[in-house]
Amino acid sequence: MDHWHYLLVLLGCLAVTAPLEFLGPGVYRRPRVLLGALWPAAALFVVWDLVAIATDVWGYNDRYVLGVRLPGGMPLEELLFFAVVPLCGLLTYVAVDTLLGAGRRWFGNAEKPVGDARKAAGR
Repeated sequence: MDHWHYLLVLLGCLAVTAPLEFLGPGVYRRPRVLLGALWPAAALFVVWDLVAIATDVWGYNDRYVLGVRLPGGMPLEELLFFAVVPLCGLLTYVAVDTLLGAGRRWFGNAEKPVGDARKAAGR
């Protein structure tokens, strides 16, 4: 069972944030925006991870990963981490922005702040 720990944590993160998809414009329903938001950070951190693994700065305990290694020695779960964690963060950001927008409308302050997620997404 220990081999599943990392993957189970990632699945737990997805399960906890999945309902946030239904608040506002969603994230999964806009795959282009999702991929555009995820790939730059994922690419950067995959390279970072591979360099750290190659130079023995850090590694992964085989007890807590499935044992599927990608080229460079990166566990599959680590690659999934670079998609899952930013995805959960994006789901949270969009949901909070939606709720704050609803609160502004409810309380009569319809002015949108400069960092509005809808503005950043090009809508």
